Amino acid sequence: MTSVRDRIERLLGALLGLSASGRILLSLAAVAAAIAVGMGIILAAGSVAACSTPKLALFGVEFCYDPIEVYAVLLGGAFGNPYNVAATLQRTTLLLCTGLSFAIAYKAGLFNIGAQGQFVLGSLATAVVVLALAPFAPAGRAGGAVLVPAGILAGCLVGGLYGFFPGFLKVQYDTNEVITTLLLNFIATAVAFVVVDRYFNDETVQGTATESIPDAATLGPRIFPQGSDFSLPVLVLVLGVVGVFFWLLTRTTIGYDIQTAGTQPKAAAFGGVDERFTTLYSMTLAGVVAGLGGALFVLMVLGRWQTGAPSVGFDGIAVSILAGNNPIGLIPSGLLFGALDSGSQAIEFQLAVPGELIDVLQGLIILFVATPELFRMLGRHLDRRGTIDLKSGGEKR
Repeated sequence: MTSVRDRIERLLGALLGLSASGRILLSLAAVAAAIAVGMGIILAAGSVAACSTPKLALFGVEFCYDPIEVYAVLLGGAFGNPYNVAATLQRTTLLLCTGLSFAIAYKAGLFNIGAQGQFVLGSLATAVVVLALAPFAPAGRAGGAVLVPAGILAGCLVGGLYGFFPGFLKVQYDTNEVITTLLLNFIATAVAFVVVDRYFNDETVQGTATESIPDAATLGPRIFPQGSDFSLPVLVLVLGVVGVFFWLLTRTTIGYDIQTAGTQPKAAAFGGVDERFTTLYSMTLAGVVAGLGGALFVLMVLGRWQTGAPSVGFDGIAVSILAGNNPIGLIPSGLLFGALDSGSQAIEFQLAVPGELIDVLQGLIILFVATPELFRMLGRHLDRRGTIDLKSGGEKR
């Protein structure tokens, strides 16, 4: 008789053996299941909520919320007009950077929980450098041609340094990178606040923020309407970065070293891979990409540094896990998260639906879509230990 353990192992083995098309179909089925469950939760919440005008009546029961209307607003809020599309793609662009940051480190067997801190300090470095160089830069587009690359370079360098630091602690003192990168997020936020508050604060605005960078240094919209805070060339740039790292990880010796060190560290050491050096440059590259996201946030979205940065560093972890930590998979995963973010804001503005219920609907979609990939990661781990036979989809005997 087949035991529960055998069934679980066969299920994990089957998930590991899924083709690309099979994984896409599974994700679509997961989205459909999440929507169905979400509709049930909306109806349940609407049946007990108090409202003057019910939205729906079924079998003699009145409901304050209409699930079809909620999901229609969610979809419309993500893609209903050019402004909404721009908001979705803006969030997607930033999430691609932080998701790629986590994926690079994960491929090397590391957990970079510090993308948020690298994002924050990268954005601060960009704002400070652009403001410092602005008086010396020529006017107009020529000035932008100087300030924009300088700002991006500053954000990448500072983000890379902040990623190098936990990597150095890992190789020098065997410090757990999960703890160090997590704590460095709080340090980055506190240091950035103090630095801006004491040395770069713009007294004309409420709160803690730098002065606005010159218009020539901003990456404004080209195709989308003015005020949408999204530049399509920036998305193209980030997609190019994703493609470069996919090529780096799959077609170069550096990528081979990173993936071998992450999957088979003993075999990597036997093959001559320097694990210490691989750890250092993997964490540094992860910081560079997160810093790039911070730079683009300043140049494209805010036009300055200010407190209250969005939690794209932490969201990037979920984006990467949902994508199976595959750089190319980050694109649909980041788009899904971007659509959920902008669509959820539309629900909050247009419908009298509690914010907590919106969070539940978001979480359901993420949970249902991410769960198969989490089990794939578990199956891959068991396969490395020799517990699961990938070819047969069952337990090794």
